Amino acid sequence: MEVDQQGAVAMDVDAEQPVDKIFDALLDKARDLETTSPDNAVQAYKDIIFNKQDLEDPTARGREQAIYALGEFLVSKQKSKDLHLLTTDLRPVFIDLPKAKTAKIVRVLIDLLAKIDGTLSLQIDMCQSLILWCKEGKRNFLRQRIETRLGSLLLEDQKYSEALDLLATLLSEVKRLDDKLLLVEIFLIECRTHYAVQNVPKSKAALTAAKTNANAIHCPPLLQADIDSWSGIIAAREKDFRTAYSYFYEAFEAFNAADKGKKAKENMKLMMLTKIMMNRPQETKQIANSKSGLKYTGPQIEAMQAVAAAHEERSLKKFEAVLAQYKEQLEQDLIISFHLTELNETLLEQNVQRILEPFSRVEIAHVAELMELPLTRIQSKLREMILDEKLNGTLDQGIGVLIVFEQEKIRSTYDNALKTIKNTSEVIDTLHGMASAVSAS
Repeated sequence: MEVDQQGAVAMDVDAEQPVDKIFDALLDKARDLETTSPDNAVQAYKDIIFNKQDLEDPTARGREQAIYALGEFLVSKQKSKDLHLLTTDLRPVFIDLPKAKTAKIVRVLIDLLAKIDGTLSLQIDMCQSLILWCKEGKRNFLRQRIETRLGSLLLEDQKYSEALDLLATLLSEVKRLDDKLLLVEIFLIECRTHYAVQNVPKSKAALTAAKTNANAIHCPPLLQADIDSWSGIIAAREKDFRTAYSYFYEAFEAFNAADKGKKAKENMKLMMLTKIMMNRPQETKQIANSKSGLKYTGPQIEAMQAVAAAHEERSLKKFEAVLAQYKEQLEQDLIISFHLTELNETLLEQNVQRILEPFSRVEIAHVAELMELPLTRIQSKLREMILDEKLNGTLDQGIGVLIVFEQEKIRSTYDNALKTIKNTSEVIDTLHGMASAVSAS
């Protein structure tokens, strides 16, 4: 193997060897250059991909492997722009390859670019460029899958209206083809997008559609795990935490078995959240200390354990201190953040009601002092509780006093009288019916 003056790599291979072995030898030599001469390694891979030696490669296996190897090499060097340009450079090669193989290569390259941090906008550009290319070449199968991926990327980039418009057009097209597996993926992205814009009814409808199509086919385990995970999220939003826990458990087991650590950890956190929301925070220890759970110890799990400990003590001050301490871990997850905010408000209401029990008239400032919270927050919470009829009282803002009304006690005599009148009415109706029957006979 020699490098000429222009930087091209000259590789000596035995032309009498089988084609597969020749490609393997060329790939091995290109991999050796990754450490000794990285720039020449890229050229060596491209020589294989564009078949500079004009070797017979009917299955295109050798060139396909070279594309993957070059992609992995560019990822290791964090060369995201070069990887983006590679999809454009390879288009002449794609013309010679079977469409199914081209589709696989393109999807792998998109996945490889996703491994480089901070490339979200570049991934969107790559998908949009490839979609235009697919339209020109009438590669509808590949285009639909890239558009599905683009919808997911737009969701991640918080471009919700663009994502929903794209998914609506794509759904109408794929429904005509009745590609149920792709429909499941699209409906699942639509479910996530509607949830992100707080449209829970539409999110639930999209999830139901995903389940319906999944039941009609053999759904891949990881896709089924995604469906279970989102079923749990929707159930939790509807405050059915027991059902939500069972869904999260199923999803966790599937992701854990498939070594999908990131998604397994997310569902483990959600399992702990449901226990906290069910007022059983002590059970989060069993989840964290289980054989499967010990694999995912880290700041995120520690944050959930700290939340559980604060909730177990019913300490609002400690709870808010935990939220501040683990702000990065808890606020980044919008699902967990939503429920913990709700739990925080519930704890505040419980603390307010406990403190107000001995009072019929109390200064708002005194309540704030007892709770060690800002006066404005206590005033806001008291107004909210009065409007929601969780507190029977009124605020005298002029003198800064809360007046708590006594609960009206209805004497049992009135209840008994009403029951007697109702029973008498039923007896009279029965006797009238019997009298009417006798007279008719």
